[in-house]
Amino acid sequence: MQKTILITGGAGFIGSHVVRLFVNKYPNYQIINLDSLTYAGNLENLQDIEDKENYTFIKGDITDEVFINNLFEVEKPDSVIHLAAESHVDRSITDPLAFAKTNILGTMILLNAFKNLWSANWENKLFYHVSTDEVYGTLGETGLFTETTAYDPNSPYSASKASSDHFVRAYGETYNLPYVISNCSNNYGSYQFPEKLIPLFINNIINNKALPVYGDGNYTRDWLYVMDHAIAIDLIFHKGVVTETYNIGGFNEWKNIDLVKLLCQQMDLKLKRESGSSEKLITYVKDRPGHDLRYAIDATKINKELGWEPSVTFQEGLSKTIDWYLDNNEWLENVNSSAYKNYYKDQYE
Repeated sequence: MQKTILITGGAGFIGSHVVRLFVNKYPNYQIINLDSLTYAGNLENLQDIEDKENYTFIKGDITDEVFINNLFEVEKPDSVIHLAAESHVDRSITDPLAFAKTNILGTMILLNAFKNLWSANWENKLFYHVSTDEVYGTLGETGLFTETTAYDPNSPYSASKASSDHFVRAYGETYNLPYVISNCSNNYGSYQFPEKLIPLFINNIINNKALPVYGDGNYTRDWLYVMDHAIAIDLIFHKGVVTETYNIGGFNEWKNIDLVKLLCQQMDLKLKRESGSSEKLITYVKDRPGHDLRYAIDATKINKELGWEPSVTFQEGLSKTIDWYLDNNEWLENVNSSAYKNYYKDQYE
């Protein structure tokens, strides 16, 4: 089957892995990568596929309604995999309106364009919305997020993603728009912008800078290797049931401080530094507002229905991730722009 798939946010961290997977795995598909190339979007992430015949990059903003409507009329994508989003909680606290504009309004503009193009014939069409486990709020010391957990977002970021999830479902109910939604846990891996915990701390250890740990470091997250997430997206896109939601998690909970200490141990070994030297860089900083205590995903549904499971242990995935950043120092230096340095200084120093 030939398909034309619009992947939004395809130059970002998760998006670039999804784009690469689809371009290489499905030569009969036309993959259109739409990205506005904000600070986290980087075409260097996709240099290895940029000349493929079934790949097209288009620079554009999902909040530009005229542009999006014209794009749909010209390219006529029969499917959308929607990853474009403002995604960093700290930035959402600083600038919540930017998150509302991109994550809510941008999603609605995409939904509207898709509806207007295909509402007369929904056969073999799909709008796949990629979301986050943060829409569910926070857990105590026990329990897991399931697909039926009530939404209870606590940050402007998670509230904006919760709203976009609701609009996708509303378009399904109101206009019969065929959709699937997935909610994933924290991703890590290559090409991740170094504002997120793991690449931030890898970068800081390389440069002997402080490792800023929020509060007491006991916040718990479920970590998912980014390639496992891309594979899950592929499975859901092709085999998922329309109007269903799938939670994607790594079955892999870590307290932040324990993760940081493991990262320090691996970095000391790989950099041939004295054991314990990186751990001395840990610095506890003031907690951020509305900080959720614990996230943990129950990924039983996608495992039983689609046969998906993580392919690597966290220790293996973390080792691969560190190796990638150490081998791609030029990429890391390029993304450490003056704008990011100013943001980092305001946020952590």
